Amino acid sequence: MPKKLLMGNEAFAYAALQAGVSVAAGYPGTPSSEVIETIAKLRASGIAQGVHVEWSTNEKAALELVAGAAYSGARVLFTCKQMGLNVASDPLLCLNYIGVKGGCVLFVADDPGPISSQTEQDTRRFASFAKVPVLDPATPEQGFAMMQAAFELSERYKTPVIVRPTTRVCHASAFFDVFEQTVARPIPEEGFTRDARWVIFPGRSYQAHAEINERLKDIADTFGAEEPYTDFNPIEKCVGDVAKVGIIAGGVSAAYAREALSMLKDQAARKNISLPSLSFMQVGTPYPFPHKKVSSFVEPLEKVLVFEELDYVIEDELAALAGREHLPLEVCGKLSGDALARGENSVDDALARIQSFLGISILDDALPLSFDEPLPVRPPVLCAGCPHRGSFYAVKKALGKTPAILCGDIGCYTLGNAMPLDAIDTCLCMGAGITMAQGFAVTQPDKKNIAFVGDSTFFASGLTGVVNAVYNQHDITVVVLDNATTAMTGSQPHPGTGVTLMGANRQGIDIAGLLRAIGFECVMEADPLNIDEACLAASQAIDFAGPSVVVFRSPCVQLTKPKPHITVDADLCTGCKRCITQIGCPGIGFDPDAQGAKSGSRGQAFVDASLCNGCGLCTQLCAVGALKVPASSTFEGGAK
Repeated sequence: MPKKLLMGNEAFAYAALQAGVSVAAGYPGTPSSEVIETIAKLRASGIAQGVHVEWSTNEKAALELVAGAAYSGARVLFTCKQMGLNVASDPLLCLNYIGVKGGCVLFVADDPGPISSQTEQDTRRFASFAKVPVLDPATPEQGFAMMQAAFELSERYKTPVIVRPTTRVCHASAFFDVFEQTVARPIPEEGFTRDARWVIFPGRSYQAHAEINERLKDIADTFGAEEPYTDFNPIEKCVGDVAKVGIIAGGVSAAYAREALSMLKDQAARKNISLPSLSFMQVGTPYPFPHKKVSSFVEPLEKVLVFEELDYVIEDELAALAGREHLPLEVCGKLSGDALARGENSVDDALARIQSFLGISILDDALPLSFDEPLPVRPPVLCAGCPHRGSFYAVKKALGKTPAILCGDIGCYTLGNAMPLDAIDTCLCMGAGITMAQGFAVTQPDKKNIAFVGDSTFFASGLTGVVNAVYNQHDITVVVLDNATTAMTGSQPHPGTGVTLMGANRQGIDIAGLLRAIGFECVMEADPLNIDEACLAASQAIDFAGPSVVVFRSPCVQLTKPKPHITVDADLCTGCKRCITQIGCPGIGFDPDAQGAKSGSRGQAFVDASLCNGCGLCTQLCAVGALKVPASSTFEGGAK
C-alpha cells in the first residue's frame, strides 16, 4: 500500500472507502466538506469503484437517502458540520428507533471557536439526546481507525454511529498507508426485505426504546473491554507509580494534554525537579460512556482534571460516576474554572493549567517566546468584485429612506451586515431569513421587509419559506443572490448548477421559473453588476404589494477569469471617497498623500491591481468618471 500525506478529512474519506462504503451523501459545511469531495475525486479517478457520492439538497435529504441505502444492506456515509445535524435531526431521532441493516456512519465535524459557524454546538450532547453512539478522535490517525471501527459497530448493533472530529483533527495532516484501489462492499443479494420493523408506529417505538437502552449498556461495555474500541480509551501512567491525581481528556484535547505533559516532564528533568505522580486517560468513546473502564481509572484517584472541546460532557459523566459509586473524587474542568469554558484548547493553555492543577510552576527559557501584543484586526469582507456587493447596493438604493428590515441568511453574503453596505439586520440559521421576514411583515407592516438568500441556501432551506409566503400572501421581497455555486464552503455545486459529483450533468433548476410556478406574481431578474438594471429590478419588486422576488444573477469571482483591472485617472479624481464609502470593495484604497488637479491635497483613490477583477461596479459610482474600465468591458464610468 502506498503511503500518502493526507489531510484529516481526506483520511476519513479513504477510511470509509476501505471499509467498503457504497453510498456517501452530505451537504457542504466547514470543517467537514473535504470528505465528500475526496470520495468524489477518488471515484472520478477510478480509485474508488462502485460508490455513489453526492451533495444532497440539504442534510435532511442526505441522511434520508443513506438511510434507505442502509436498509438495503449497503454501508453508507453521511457528512455534515455540527449545525447541519440540526437539519438532519428529524430522520436521525427516528432512525435510531428503526435501526439499520448496513453500516451507517454519520461524520459530523464540530467547529470550536467557532471558526465558521453560528454556534459552538457539541455533537456529543446531540448524540446523547439521540441515543446514538459517538466516537471522538484525538488525531487524524486515530480518526482513520475509528471510521472503520464505526461501520463494524453499526452493523453489530444495528444502529447509526457518529464519528465526531473537531476542526484541528479535520484539517491536520499525517501520513497514511492507503489502498491503491477500493471497491464498495456488495449489497446483500436479498437487498431490502419487507418487515414491520421498518415502519415506525408508536407501539414499535415503545418496544424499540427498551431495545435502545439495553443496546447502549452493551455498547458501553464493548467500548471499555473489546478491541479496537478499548484502544480508543487508553490509560497511561505518565509520572510516578501510585498516582492520586489524574488527567482525562477527549478528542483533540487528548493530543494537546499529552504534548503538554511531555513538555512538562522534559522541563522538570532539565531542572532536576520531581513531579507529582500522575495518571492519564483518553476517552475516545464519550457516548455511551465506558463507565467500567473509567471507574477503574479514577478509583485510586482523589482529584482529576478534564480537558475537552466544547461542552463539559466527560466532566458531567465523571461527576455522575463519582456520585453513583460514592467515590471521594474532585472533578476539575470547565465547571470549576480549571479549563477553558469555550473555544479551542491548545498545548500552551493545557501546559499552564496542568501546572496550576499540580501546584507547580516550571519556567524554561528554551520554550518559544509567546507573542503577547494584540494582533491587528482583520475583519472578513466580501471578495473584491463579489456580485453580492452590487445586489446589496441596489436594494439599499431602491429603498432610499423607506423604513425597512433586512433579513439575512447563512453564506458569504452574511458579510453584507458590515459597513459601508450595512444591509443585514438579522441572521439566524439557514433559510430563516425568508420566514423571519414574514414574521416582521405581520408585526411591522409599515416597513418593507426584505429577505436575502443565496442560491445554494435557497434550495437547501429556503423552499419551505417561499411556499409559505405565497400561501399566506405575506408582503415581503425575497432577494436571491445567485452566484452559481456554494461559495462559502469551497464552491460546491447545487441543484441550480445542474452539476453532480457522479459526472452526469443536466440543466440546472431555474430559480426564477420555480418561483413563478409556485405562485409569485412579481419575479424580477437582473445582473447585480449593472447598477441601473439592478436598481430598477429591486424597485419594482419592493413596490409590489404582496410576495415578490428579485433574482440577482452573476457568477462568483472564484469561478470567472478576471478582466483587466480598473484604473484611476489622477487628473479627474476629486478625492470624494464615494467609491470606497458606497460599496467597500477591498480592491479600492485611498492614498491621503496623493495630489491631483481636482483633488488638491485631499488625497485620491487607488486600485489594487492584485485584487481587482475588473467587474466595473465602482466605475458606475464615480460621479466624475475617474475610475476607468477597459473599453471592451460592458460598463463605462459615470454616476448612476
